[in-house]
Amino acid sequence: MNDLRCFIGIDVAKLKLDLALLVNGKYKSKVVPNTREGHQQLQQWLLDRDATPTNSHLCMEATGPYSETVATALADRGWPVSIVNPARIKGFAQSELSRNKTDSVDAALLARFCSVMQPECWTPPPAEYRTLRAWVDRLQALKDIQQQEKNRQEAALAMQQAALVDSIQHHLDWLAQEIARIAQDIDDHLDHHPGLKRDAMLMTSIPGIGNTTAAKMLAYVGDVRRFESAKALAAWLGVSPRQRQSGSSVRGRTMLSRAGHRSARTALYMPALVALRHNPALQAFGERLRANGLAPKAVVGAAMRKLAHLIFGVVRSGMPFNAEMAMPRLDLQDGI
Repeated sequence: MNDLRCFIGIDVAKLKLDLALLVNGKYKSKVVPNTREGHQQLQQWLLDRDATPTNSHLCMEATGPYSETVATALADRGWPVSIVNPARIKGFAQSELSRNKTDSVDAALLARFCSVMQPECWTPPPAEYRTLRAWVDRLQALKDIQQQEKNRQEAALAMQQAALVDSIQHHLDWLAQEIARIAQDIDDHLDHHPGLKRDAMLMTSIPGIGNTTAAKMLAYVGDVRRFESAKALAAWLGVSPRQRQSGSSVRGRTMLSRAGHRSARTALYMPALVALRHNPALQAFGERLRANGLAPKAVVGAAMRKLAHLIFGVVRSGMPFNAEMAMPRLDLQDGI
């Protein structure tokens, strides 16, 4: 990337994209709608100003589907795009002592960050992973609605509102059918893609990891093989330990970094609880941590991290989980 001379910051919102083109210390700005037509306008605006895929680097913050949609549209046409953790952008802004915050200011900040840091380019996941993620997100959304409706039904029962209880039950019946249908669609999707099916089977060989968790990990993480190590995967998930120590006065307790992908990290919580009871390797690991005085939440966090290591191990090796091989590698680490 030494020949780059055009750096573009994109502040992504639901309805619009604020652009800042940085060339030789000078800025040009533009606002386009966050639509398919707007994405085409963005590219044409850059090309009209001599910014091309070969001399440019574009940066945006990670904002879920909004950022990934525009990033995919650009990457599919050869533009180098980076999707950056918002915490990095916040830290960069603080280092500049930035005080103002508007969409146009944020776009210019992203362009400067791109110029100075030149972050790693983002590669869009293959189509089968994108489809799986869409189905997994839909399934989770319906499950969330289902739980909300159950809570409302309990309140209606307490108020003795029989008609309301029946109405909610009708919705719950439909939700149960739709959840079952989408779960089957996810299974069918995995069956139609041998690579996804293979990785899902490897993950579910780990006691504590079920079909739902395997599908979520594939949907949110993508191909685990893209990570150089299990530690890199754990860091991406945000389950690595974060320590706070400085000199003799600061002795903060170790905790999860929580700096990674929230949905993927959340997907490991319940499996960690199950694994601590039913996975031989995690059982012994958890007992050692508890004997060392760790709090229950810290033990669960450590189990989440170890599950990430096990997932990486089985997928990278192509071999199902083997408790006898896994146990010696689960070394005790203080804190979490």
